[in-house]
Amino acid sequence: MFNIIKKDPESWARVGRLETPHGVIETPAYTIVGTHGEVKCLPREMLAPAKVQVIITNTYHLWLAALERSRSGQDNPPKFRDEKLGGPVNALENLPRVHDLFGQNIPLMTDSGGFQVFSLGFGREHGVGKVNNNLPPPQADSAEKNLVRITEEGVFFTTAKGEEFLGPELSMRIQEKLGADIILAFDDFASPLKDHAYTAQAMERTHRWAKICLDQKSSHQLLYGIVQGGEFQDLRIASAKFINSLPFDGLAIGGSLGKSESGAFDVLKWTIPLLSEDRPRHFLGIGKIEDLFEGVALGIDTFDCVIPTREARHAKIWTGQGSYDITKAIYKVDSTPLERDCLCPTCLKITRQELHALFKAKDQTAGQYATVHNVYFFNHLMEQIRVSIQENNFQKFKKEFLAKRTLLR
Repeated sequence: MFNIIKKDPESWARVGRLETPHGVIETPAYTIVGTHGEVKCLPREMLAPAKVQVIITNTYHLWLAALERSRSGQDNPPKFRDEKLGGPVNALENLPRVHDLFGQNIPLMTDSGGFQVFSLGFGREHGVGKVNNNLPPPQADSAEKNLVRITEEGVFFTTAKGEEFLGPELSMRIQEKLGADIILAFDDFASPLKDHAYTAQAMERTHRWAKICLDQKSSHQLLYGIVQGGEFQDLRIASAKFINSLPFDGLAIGGSLGKSESGAFDVLKWTIPLLSEDRPRHFLGIGKIEDLFEGVALGIDTFDCVIPTREARHAKIWTGQGSYDITKAIYKVDSTPLERDCLCPTCLKITRQELHALFKAKDQTAGQYATVHNVYFFNHLMEQIRVSIQENNFQKFKKEFLAKRTLLR
């Protein structure tokens, strides 16, 4: 159940409470990424101290791991292969319950596998992400091989073991077995370099698969439909209207977001007014600080992104004044905390000088210390945003916070 607690009078921002069987998510919230069934460098006992409210893990990767266990006979002896289900039938039996991986007292979310349709397909072939950033397509001799074959029934992924099939029916069965609180419909995520005609085909396929996912759902999990349509306004409007007309528990905005960072916000401006106010809205794969403020202002409730964790492992530290590389020589003799006035477990324990030395020594605890801080930082920022909305102070907080961030750039 989702309840709106407070709306900002000067924007579409709102504070809400999303109730799940494993806890309440106070929104707006940052969803931390745990792709392979763990948040890298963030032990389970550190989730609460880092203020983690919700984690998203990945259907495609957990499914491949289950297939591998089925073939090797690690958990159960291999059974006959069912092509419609995509692999040995008992692979479903070898799927873990995600709350056994992350803990029983935290809300969890699973991606449907739809992102891999793009990332392992045209994402590789075109050398692009969700936003193209005006980059030209790669030369033919530098492009990576497209590992995806899309059909009306679903998608065949080329793996080291051959082709593996994943479609809307199977995605729903996998996600129900994984047992996350929030699950996503299987979708076709088109490249930002594809034209209007192809993007329309992918959108229409997403719509057909959305109805199949709803028909196949047999659990009490919250199922989100996904709005697609690339950077094209008419397609985004059509997709928002269609997905909103279906009885999904929540709504997600996904897919390629155009040729510049501002394209993401154009998509939200076209989309949000067409989505029901009483359902939670998730922005897939977006999570830079500026994106969070703009997304919240445009009515987004939850975000997910690898920035806090991936960049921590590569020594990038986030603060209210900007981000910095802790391995730079300047921090070798810096005895201050990673961020002044930060109350995260890392800042209460070690200094920049000490973390610099750990990274230089390739100590395995370096990534953990950095990850705890970054995850805490982003979650604390979302908490501050929630408070600012409740106190009718969101626009002022946004302006002041973003102004401070010029100091370390």
